[in-house]
Amino acid sequence: MRRTVIFGIMLLAGLFVAGTAGADEVSVTVYNSNLGVVHETRTLEFEKGSGRVSFTDVPSQIDPTSVGFELVDRGKTAVILEQNYAYDLVSPEKIYSKYIDRKIDLFDKSGNIFGGTLLSFSGGAFVLRDDDGRVQIVRAEQVVNANFPDLPEGLITRPTLFWLYESDFSGRADCEVSYQTGGIDWSAEYVGILTDDEKQLDLTGWSSINNRSGATYTDATLKLIAGDIHRASKPRLPMAPRAEDAVLFKAAAAGFEEKEFFEYHMYTLPRKATLADNEIKQISLFEPAWADVEKEFLYQPEVNNKKVKVTIKFMNSKSAGLGIPLPEGRARVFKADDDGSMILLGEDRIDHTPRDEEVNLTIGFAFDISAEEKVVDYTKISTQVEERKYEIALRNHKKEDVTIKVEKKLYGDWTITQSSHKYNKKDANTIVFDVPVKSGGKEAVAFTVRTSR
Repeated sequence: MRRTVIFGIMLLAGLFVAGTAGADEVSVTVYNSNLGVVHETRTLEFEKGSGRVSFTDVPSQIDPTSVGFELVDRGKTAVILEQNYAYDLVSPEKIYSKYIDRKIDLFDKSGNIFGGTLLSFSGGAFVLRDDDGRVQIVRAEQVVNANFPDLPEGLITRPTLFWLYESDFSGRADCEVSYQTGGIDWSAEYVGILTDDEKQLDLTGWSSINNRSGATYTDATLKLIAGDIHRASKPRLPMAPRAEDAVLFKAAAAGFEEKEFFEYHMYTLPRKATLADNEIKQISLFEPAWADVEKEFLYQPEVNNKKVKVTIKFMNSKSAGLGIPLPEGRARVFKADDDGSMILLGEDRIDHTPRDEEVNLTIGFAFDISAEEKVVDYTKISTQVEERKYEIALRNHKKEDVTIKVEKKLYGDWTITQSSHKYNKKDANTIVFDVPVKSGGKEAVAFTVRTSR
């Protein structure tokens, strides 16, 4: 008996969402580098001797070369001899393309039938030839249903691993299967709220997990790895853009349990979670913490000649209120207005930061502080030696006194021959001035640099 497969124009929309619904247990470990490692326990049916079994509901971005397989019952043996990864998924376009030179029936809204041999399907139109040899063109918008004698060979409804195996038993057995997949990533998201006096920061941390691997992981044990693992070079799969909408959460309690693991830090969620495909999930990383912060005004002439950067810095230590590993991620800083509304002050990214290290966040540029550097004199002493006199003008239009840190880059074999202010040598190419400037006042820093080539 001939089987007829009927597809409406929108009927296929829900066929291609892979998931781990068939798994008895599933755990997902997510890395910062477009990588997830999935471990499943699933029951499969085997026959004694040689056989073929399909492992469905795998992500479309699976790395089939990474698959590991093992029976839970070590008293039984099933050896995988060959693996094939099939990902030619059913879609209207695929079915039509495989029915070229074969007979199909097309139906319009009124029930009229356009039957014949499909010669082509492109440009939003079907080209059919009937039994009398006449050719007709049917526009795609006219068609609401299509009849096919059967599903073309080779098409599947979801990505599937097909295994050829050799077994010493018949029956069902629990199997442990692990594999790597792309299309899944995570990053930390931090939200800090400055106090009114700008001396403390109320900090919360969130994990933002972006799953576009092509699979949904249902009731999974979730682990996050913070750190930079080394991976063999291969083409990097494109990730979808991250959600850029500002999110301001207030965590009630930590979502993850953190511990050191090898040279990284691991965050394990103590409850099951579902990672749906094409979803960004956010879970609290740690309980809200307070940190003592210091606001700093920084002028770097080589970076911004007329702008003074505003930063806040704090020690990631217990004595300062924190003392917890901070994974790499974006940090947003807010401050409450008089009416309680939260105002975004700025955002920056921090690198993986262990305990007892300093965190420095660039917030923006000071509106009421101006700075400008000029070379006011130049002398060429010889073909190898030259001298420049710099003047840096600092102006404070704020209502309070400030101290501005000036970082000046110097190159070559240099010597300061004269300076109006004391300075510190930060490194071989940087000197730093800490310059107090009174409210409504201005200050000029003048110094002469002799450089030898």
